[in-house]
Amino acid sequence: MKILVTGGAGFIGSAVIRRAIADGHSVVNVDALTYAACLDNVAAVADVPEYVFEHADIRDAAAMSAILNTHQPDAIMHLAAESHVDRSIDGPAAFIDTNLTGTYVLLEAARTYWVGAGRPEHFRFHHISTDEVFGSLGETGFFTEDSPYQPNSPYSASKAGSDHLVRAWRETYGLPVVLTNCSNNYGPYQFPEKLIPVVILSALAGKPIPIYGNGDNIRDWLHVDDHAEALLLVLEKGELGRSYNIGGENEMTNLDLVRMLCAILDRLKPGETPYADLITFVADRPGHDQRYAIDPTRIRTELNWRPSYTPETGLEQTVQWYLDNSAWLNALQARSGVGERLGVAK
Repeated sequence: MKILVTGGAGFIGSAVIRRAIADGHSVVNVDALTYAACLDNVAAVADVPEYVFEHADIRDAAAMSAILNTHQPDAIMHLAAESHVDRSIDGPAAFIDTNLTGTYVLLEAARTYWVGAGRPEHFRFHHISTDEVFGSLGETGFFTEDSPYQPNSPYSASKAGSDHLVRAWRETYGLPVVLTNCSNNYGPYQFPEKLIPVVILSALAGKPIPIYGNGDNIRDWLHVDDHAEALLLVLEKGELGRSYNIGGENEMTNLDLVRMLCAILDRLKPGETPYADLITFVADRPGHDQRYAIDPTRIRTELNWRPSYTPETGLEQTVQWYLDNSAWLNALQARSGVGERLGVAK
């Protein structure tokens, strides 16, 4: 299968590309190379004949149409998005522009391409989204594919809107789509503005490790390689017009996560004092959702998928990767916003 991946130089997109190439697929990587993108993420496959890179913006209709007509993919996996909640609080316009307008432009380009090709039955448009569109859970319960949409940040609202666009293009135009909503991802190559790389960077530098509020916010952590595997499975075997929630089945509070990371660092790269001594509670961000948790019954029963990483194995592997790849990490620290407190607008 030839797959066009948008946002393939990003964290999740690059994991999908590496997995797709390993599985024998051909890949066209379309990326605008914004601040969070890094072509080093796909360096391992850059010289493979089945891989092609196109430097283009999903908001550019002419470019999207030209790329589709040139490469004639069998499927599109749409991962390109502005994704950092804190940045969306400070500057929501970019999230509306990329996540809503960009998705609309890509959908129209895909529809034109699909119709022009005679509406091939094998074609798929796979839209990758987040569990954050469902809002915040209480102490009990789980998000299902039928949960109501209740986004609480500009980021999650923009992703909710893009989900609705994809569904509308299915119902109105018959575009063959599948959708997925995932829990929090972690793993190698994650841009150093997200929680886990921030903790590792701060700890190694001997700086305070910031935790929002009292650290009791709960997330379900999904290793990016598990996510990539699930995404390709949904692309190939998921039912058209259907959505699938992808979770790691690894719920924990932010404070527990940070303490676990500190303990791993204590073992792998001991400091003069325990890294947990650096934990510092800071003012919470506005609209901070309390709890996310996914019910993965649909993908488990229909597609026979479950995550392979536990928190212990996945976090240990992730910390070791960052320790072994300091050059990659250091090269990104000079980029805009890295190391700064964002998302404090009121």
